Amino acid sequence: MATHLLHNSALQDELESERERERQLKAFDDTKAGVKGLVDAAISKIPQIFVTSTSGEISSKTSPSHFHFQIPTIDLKLENLEQRQKHIIDKVRVASETCGFFQVVNHGIPKEVLDEMIEGVRRFHEQPHDVKKEYYSRDFSRKVRFNSNFDLYQSKAANWRDSIFFSMAPESPKPEEFPTTCREITIRYSEHVKRLGVTLLGLLSEALGLKPQHLEEMECCKGQTLICHYYPACPEPDRTMGTTEHSDPDFFTILLQDHIGGLQVLYQNQWIDVKQVEGALVINIGDLIQLITNDKFKSAKHRVLANPVGPRISVACFFSTHLLPFNRIYGPIKELLSEETIPLYKETTVRDYVFHYFSKGLATTTPALEDFRR
Repeated sequence: MATHLLHNSALQDELESERERERQLKAFDDTKAGVKGLVDAAISKIPQIFVTSTSGEISSKTSPSHFHFQIPTIDLKLENLEQRQKHIIDKVRVASETCGFFQVVNHGIPKEVLDEMIEGVRRFHEQPHDVKKEYYSRDFSRKVRFNSNFDLYQSKAANWRDSIFFSMAPESPKPEEFPTTCREITIRYSEHVKRLGVTLLGLLSEALGLKPQHLEEMECCKGQTLICHYYPACPEPDRTMGTTEHSDPDFFTILLQDHIGGLQVLYQNQWIDVKQVEGALVINIGDLIQLITNDKFKSAKHRVLANPVGPRISVACFFSTHLLPFNRIYGPIKELLSEETIPLYKETTVRDYVFHYFSKGLATTTPALEDFRR
């Protein structure tokens, strides 16, 4: 009897704790001010909803001193790409097969465009709350929306960041839908990064031994979403994360980041800093490329550390139609299969995969991609 009563009491405490957490999440969400609102209020301790379990995520922040691996940097030199094609393709292949991350320089996007994109994101997030809150939404159908933590109600702990999302392709927002603080540069940067995305798909196709247009013809760059992150300085960076460990639910991502740092990729069970290279863009393979290449190319786990200095600003361009209603089926590419190399994944639409990924949230013990393994 006593054991039964103790069990019921513990269960009640757990339910009440969960209800209290839900109340705190909703109270934070209802402010529409995001993490920056907390920083503006000059808090010295982070709210409990942001506290990451001490069981492991932030305990090992960097690789051991004897581990000297660095994310490769590839010089595209687009003006004479044809003469250097094989050399570049070989580098893309090695990076995609091993760590799933590489940086590119001489990519064709002017430095002033990169710098202005970072400043445009800063202007949006640092404008008055009354203006910014008009964009606050969790409605995935909105082409322009601002919020803090897309998975706020699914994750075990909220992350220390705010984000504005722009769904740029296949159909971009109307000009008046963009915030005036970053309208022109977002449209301009998006056009540049789309062209670079097509170039990268050609290199990835050839790195797989396919014709250059193969992945483009599979509509791997049909969709394009810009997610512009703002990571305010954190008063207790050892107790939370900027972004929880995850892989990306797209084909591939092009990332622009400022000089603050904090991005890390998991390679051979070690967290490796992805250091900023002047003028470079970071490229990472997404889950859907790993699926269609049948594990030949790797979608690497990565994360962003919270930082006592900031804000850190980054702009991630995701190539995927995400939750848009496109019915194209994706599975392992037939040209990469043989009697010895059987398909490792079930077929799926992009929409079904992303919906499953979002339903799990970032902090999940089983990656979404593993649920599609045969």
